[in-house]
Amino acid sequence: MLGGMFSADERDERVRHKLVESLYTQPMSLALGAFCGVCASLTAVYVTRSVPLAAVSAMLALIGIVRVLMASHVARFNLNRDAKTLELLYEVGAFSFAFASGLVGAFTLLERTNSHVEVLVVVYTVAYGVAIASRNAGRPLIAIGQLLLALLPVIAVSFYIGTIGLIALGSLLIFMTLAMSSITMNIFNVLKEQIMAAEASAEMADKMRDLARTDIVTGLTNRAGLNHELVEKLMSLPDGEQMALLWLDLDKFKEVNDTLGHPVGDRVLAEVASRLRARAPADATISRFGGDEFIVVCKVEDRCVCENLAMAILEDIRRPLRLDGERIETATSMGVALLPDDGADIDTLMQSADLALYHAKISGRNQVCFFDASMTRNLVRKKEIEAELRAALQRDELSIFFQPIVDLETGRIRAFEALVRWFHPEKGELRPDEFIPVAEETGVIITLGNWITAQAARACAQWPEGVSVAVNLSPVQIRAPGAALGILTALRDAGLDPSRLELEVTESLFLDDNQHTARFIDELAAKGVRFALDDFGTGYSSLGYINKFPFKKIKVDRSFVSGPNVGIKSDAIIRAVAEMGATLEMDIVAEGLETIEQVHTVRNAGCTLGQGYYFSRAVPDYLAAMLLAQELESPPSKRLVG
Repeated sequence: MLGGMFSADERDERVRHKLVESLYTQPMSLALGAFCGVCASLTAVYVTRSVPLAAVSAMLALIGIVRVLMASHVARFNLNRDAKTLELLYEVGAFSFAFASGLVGAFTLLERTNSHVEVLVVVYTVAYGVAIASRNAGRPLIAIGQLLLALLPVIAVSFYIGTIGLIALGSLLIFMTLAMSSITMNIFNVLKEQIMAAEASAEMADKMRDLARTDIVTGLTNRAGLNHELVEKLMSLPDGEQMALLWLDLDKFKEVNDTLGHPVGDRVLAEVASRLRARAPADATISRFGGDEFIVVCKVEDRCVCENLAMAILEDIRRPLRLDGERIETATSMGVALLPDDGADIDTLMQSADLALYHAKISGRNQVCFFDASMTRNLVRKKEIEAELRAALQRDELSIFFQPIVDLETGRIRAFEALVRWFHPEKGELRPDEFIPVAEETGVIITLGNWITAQAARACAQWPEGVSVAVNLSPVQIRAPGAALGILTALRDAGLDPSRLELEVTESLFLDDNQHTARFIDELAAKGVRFALDDFGTGYSSLGYINKFPFKKIKVDRSFVSGPNVGIKSDAIIRAVAEMGATLEMDIVAEGLETIEQVHTVRNAGCTLGQGYYFSRAVPDYLAAMLLAQELESPPSKRLVG
């Protein structure tokens, strides 16, 4: 239940406590009242020389001192005691002092030795009773009780003596007691209403604060609530103990929202929250950080305990759930960081867990990744590459090289694959596998990909009509707004027929967003652009993609041509793919050809095109033009292809 929502009994108890606290506020007023009473009584004792009056005065002084000391102590240290105890302590002292004050007034009147002294003591007693009725109105029974105990002895003695003046005094005191009782009750009611209004406002503020810190879908704390609780957890963490922060990101949750709707998505989030509550330690803070991200923070004994907890949470979330007859598969990527090993403060700890989560996602998702210091070094390196790559695009440090794709039957060049090269002015040549992944992660690949396509189209426009150019496309580039328009613009600016452009895509393109990808491919295929499926055989559903999309070419991954696993099985796979290609009227490209034996093998298996170092490495555009010129001058050597 949200904080700020209390029962009526709890609210009444807090109101009572505050009213009782008002009795102990300003102990100096009690000290001044006691001082005035002691001075008046001592004056009466000095004048009357009365032994009973002296005894009552001594009792008054002793009670006054004890009350002042107790009030000062309680006000400073013990206002958190229960209201009943505080009220009882005050009642004993208050009633005792009031009755002693009344007795001093009564005994002074009985002595009848000095009218001035009688006036002094009676005035003090009346003033004390009236003042205390107002001061202690927060507890009206105490206030009225003190008033009665102070004035009744004086009233009784006044009627006992029976002079006209004292009878009038006693009568007036009776009426004044009634009036002050009414005033006391009025003050009490005003105080109570004000305190209850303040309590109600405080409860509403607490409720609003808790609502502001709570996620309405899951009932977990939200980002604001997490920040608040993290501070409290860190402050209360004993020295030498560890705290773990587990950052979860549900894998492919967007597909649930897109296919089943947001209401079902919200129910999935609520179910994940329920599983986290059931699995996490009792003192853990569990938060929906935003979207489909969750954070669990808890104390752990050591890294091994944390690993067991993380794997248990991973397994819990993996369990399929069924909503409205739909079986929904759930999975999550998780990054984990430990305090103080991976960060001495909250911000650093969260950065470490976020970085670990990032590595869990790029490493294949559906797994747990613990933070390691090397991740920070890699991040710094990636940031450096990103900044330098952006600058390289502006300074024309990048170049396009072209590797020929050769017809295995005729030995002639049918196409060139465009490959980017980066020659850094200080670091020399940087490998594509260093900067292409960084470009994809940071979005720079969109600019880079458009630039490569434009450069490749311009080069191809200068080649013979029968030669095309192949460009690799990143999934990030394809999903960018206006991706198809950018490619068509590059073709138009270069004056290149769309049929001479081949766009190579890998199966990873189809894993997350089939509808968007299909629209992109259909739009460009309608204009005549050709598509090739790259790295065939390394994915999960290649045949399904071939059946669905208008591929004109399949590139068999180099792992089937060269490497330690080449053998009878790989030859059989190549042959099967080649037969399928022949049936579907598709070209089959064998990648990674390095020897004449490999060329013979893939050609005999039925592959129609070949690419690799045996024919040529990737070369600058002017050398590509020279290769084509040489073909025109003389036919290719039959020795190259068999």
